[in-house]
Amino acid sequence: MDIIIAGGGKIGITLCRQLAAEGHNLTIIDQNDRVLETAVERYDAIAVRGNCASKETLERAGIDEAELVIAATGADELNLLCCMTAHGMNPKVHTIARIRNPEYAEQVATMPEIFPLSLTVNPEKQAALEIEHLLKFPGFLGRDTFAKGRAEIVELRVDAGSRLCNVSLMEMSNVVKCRVLVCAVLRAGKAIAPRGNFVLQEGDRVFVTASTADLTTLLKNLGIITRRVRNVLICGGGRISYYLAKLLEHDKISVQILEKDYNQCVALAAQLPQASVIHGDCSSHATLEAQGIGSCDAVITLTGTDETNMVVSLYAGSQSVPQIVTKLSRGENISIADAMSLGSIVVPRELCSNNIVRYVRAMENQVGAAVSVHAIADGQAEAVEFLVDSATKFRNTPLKQIKLKPNVLIASITRGITTHIPNGDSVFTEGDTVVVVTSGGVLHRINDIFA
Repeated sequence: MDIIIAGGGKIGITLCRQLAAEGHNLTIIDQNDRVLETAVERYDAIAVRGNCASKETLERAGIDEAELVIAATGADELNLLCCMTAHGMNPKVHTIARIRNPEYAEQVATMPEIFPLSLTVNPEKQAALEIEHLLKFPGFLGRDTFAKGRAEIVELRVDAGSRLCNVSLMEMSNVVKCRVLVCAVLRAGKAIAPRGNFVLQEGDRVFVTASTADLTTLLKNLGIITRRVRNVLICGGGRISYYLAKLLEHDKISVQILEKDYNQCVALAAQLPQASVIHGDCSSHATLEAQGIGSCDAVITLTGTDETNMVVSLYAGSQSVPQIVTKLSRGENISIADAMSLGSIVVPRELCSNNIVRYVRAMENQVGAAVSVHAIADGQAEAVEFLVDSATKFRNTPLKQIKLKPNVLIASITRGITTHIPNGDSVFTEGDTVVVVTSGGVLHRINDIFA
């Protein structure tokens, strides 16, 4: 597919990496020569220097032949104008825009004839929703939801005192006393597709699928004590903090926001009358102690600097805060974070990019396309949700009679409101939702899973 990416920032470069790996023809527009050189050298993209909202620039980028334009610059107005101009020049082109301003988002939704957008994305809002999701089920480092909330893949860390330490996967059901399936294990930064004789070790990050109903049982039998989050300290007062505070306010959770910029504090206080906005530096231990960090149910570090977020999260861990969420802007810092106790990791640009990649795959495959795509195991594997339709092969055939491609695992099957972890006798039928985990390449359609 011929794709134009306008803007070579964090999201633009992340999209270059993901879409180039899937074999798409990419053209990137930016004003920065260094950004363009990176895109050409690393991802074999065509570079066009110029204003992405300019008709002349879009012509040089090949808008007449393009099938998709993704506007991901740092300015909402530029993204909107880019997509409007692109659509005017090529009415058949699909357009995706990053829109961060809630006012613009509302306008786009209510005026589709003026703003011809196929999809809008908001990394900050997506990150806030992800964090709220994590806070609703303390005890897991990460959660990805499928089948309209009826199936999940959760991430756990095996600590020294964990009941899973030195336990083989065959023995795991005796410990957790519910039906689960281990999809992947991260050990020393490397993803492993484990077999039944695989023995879990201290430091492993384990990705487990289970029905939502079994998650509470899983935590209880692992001895992980969870309690409802009632008060949260948010470090940093940016856009994610605003969106998150609004969500937590609706959930009746008390929120403190610690921000060192005085003017930003004033603005947040006006926008969030229910929250306590404090002017102070979250990198100061004295300031954190003054805000009662040790008595918080959760600490969320959302400053603009990864290093500050990691240091504050480490300090929160030393104060025995039950739940910690750390935002990282740069995906390459995940490998460093893996060696630290930083709680749950959220990378906004990855969440946003995954949403766009799912749309791209759906464009290519109108029948049998993925319903959702989630990167797990630090991006070394994917969990993909498919809806079984009339074109799906091997319907009503026991799984033990089906040969799958290497490194492909059927993790769950949801029928109606019931989700179950499959065994050899399980079958999927038309209308079922199937979650597949793969580390062996891209799955565009459900039929791609079969050998």
